[in-house]
Amino acid sequence: MIEIHHQGDVEARVGELRLPHGVVETPVFMPVGTQSTIKAMTHERVSQLGYRLILSNTYHLYLRPGREAFERIGGLHRFTSWKHNFLTDSGGYQVFSLSQLSKVKPDGVAFQSHIDGSKHFFTPESVVDFQACLKSDIAMPLDVCTPSGITYQQAKDAMNLTHQWLKKSLQQKVIHEDWQGKLFGIVQGNFFQDLRNDSLQQVLELNPDGVAIGGLSVGESKQQFEETLGWISNSLPKDKPRYVMGIGTPDLILIAVEHGIDMFDCVYPTRVARNGCVMTPRGLLDLTKASFKDDDQPIQEGCTCTACSQYTRSYIRHLFRAKEILGPMLTTEHNLVFMMNLMRDIKNAIRQNRFLEFKKSFQESYQG
Repeated sequence: MIEIHHQGDVEARVGELRLPHGVVETPVFMPVGTQSTIKAMTHERVSQLGYRLILSNTYHLYLRPGREAFERIGGLHRFTSWKHNFLTDSGGYQVFSLSQLSKVKPDGVAFQSHIDGSKHFFTPESVVDFQACLKSDIAMPLDVCTPSGITYQQAKDAMNLTHQWLKKSLQQKVIHEDWQGKLFGIVQGNFFQDLRNDSLQQVLELNPDGVAIGGLSVGESKQQFEETLGWISNSLPKDKPRYVMGIGTPDLILIAVEHGIDMFDCVYPTRVARNGCVMTPRGLLDLTKASFKDDDQPIQEGCTCTACSQYTRSYIRHLFRAKEILGPMLTTEHNLVFMMNLMRDIKNAIRQNRFLEFKKSFQESYQG
């Protein structure tokens, strides 16, 4: 599924994912389209920017528009007209974070819809069935999400249940012979080193198509993030894609790439954009501040996005103050271009065996 073309002077590596809807270069950042759309962007423009893999959310699509819509039209790609690859998460995180009531049981999780309060039940098998209906290119299994601060035994119990569910998920996938999507396993274990190592070994024994690392970027310090990732990074298989779930800030991406991670996703670049914040090589700019009222510079010199090539900081600030929808459209595109360029520069630095030099230089200039 992944072909590695270059391993740098550290664990950082450049490769290609072979997926049902085309090849994806790695390391890759995946924008998040929760409702199967990246807010304030058209699929055509996202494709023009170079993105070939975006994330969508099983929980939200299950509740609305529902399975019948995808069965009728033949999957998520036809429903959305997105011609490239989708990764769909399991919905497990949303079940625990959005629903008013959820209860974990050995065979799945019962929850209430955040939309209308209706009651539902996710099992490992039903989540795989739904993602097969979506025709996802990469599917994630149902797992038990745990917050920081829980006890060792709570983390262990959640980890063991996650592994039992992965086994059921892989068995269920075999039933869908016409579905070409890949199914990853998720490493859990909270912030306990022995549990993280045990989790990785149990996941590898089940031989999923890729390895995802869950339970990070949940409020821990950057040092704890790197330490936890470091516990298992050297033991990750070289012939499978490696995915850290839920990271999208440059500092964490650079740490993950150094540890050999291939894939990342996060709402961060697009969410801050909708609040008027833009990413630049020197850090984050909040264009809603009064200091940009008379600033006739582009957001970033040399950037080729629509905002930078046609408009000024002053005008974009005006759009946000006037609550015009063009404001979020322009800043979202800019941040997606920034992230695409960052991943391009990372890949080039790895190929030239100067990743650590690039990482240091970037970190010294970027404040955000």
